[in-house]
Amino acid sequence: MKISRFIATFAGCGLSPKAPGTVGSLAALVVALPFINRPRVLATGAVVASVAGWWAADRAGEGEDHSWIVIDEVAGMWISLLACAAFCPKDNVRKDATLIWSLVAFALFRLFDIKKPGPVGVLDRRHDALGIMGDDIVAGVMTAGCIKTLRRLGKWWKSS
Repeated sequence: MKISRFIATFAGCGLSPKAPGTVGSLAALVVALPFINRPRVLATGAVVASVAGWWAADRAGEGEDHSWIVIDEVAGMWISLLACAAFCPKDNVRKDATLIWSLVAFALFRLFDIKKPGPVGVLDRRHDALGIMGDDIVAGVMTAGCIKTLRRLGKWWKSS
């Protein structure tokens, strides 16, 4: 397997015969969970996945967003999880709550990635590396925004 395809499939996760995008997103979640209380590690991973994914998607996918290209889901998922990491205490006392928020982030990210609202859909219609990577990066940013909003609403609800 060429290195570009290895990266694009996130070590083969994208080769799943059923729901490769969901499999890639789930793999990204599993890989990220040990680092959930280390936002710098997650942010670095998201940047590396985005840059490597841009290169790999362009080479392996030849400008088309094939279903087996899941490095974009990885980058978007890790961006989504940054919102969970920002609320995770260093000592992991609230590990259960962090896991729940991570699962909410996973569900929201998949929803945005599948339904492609607003700018996600605009980027998805591009047939280049920007479109391949950009739609999932924007879906990740939207998910992170939703998680932060939900967390703040929860704190407000508790205090009132």
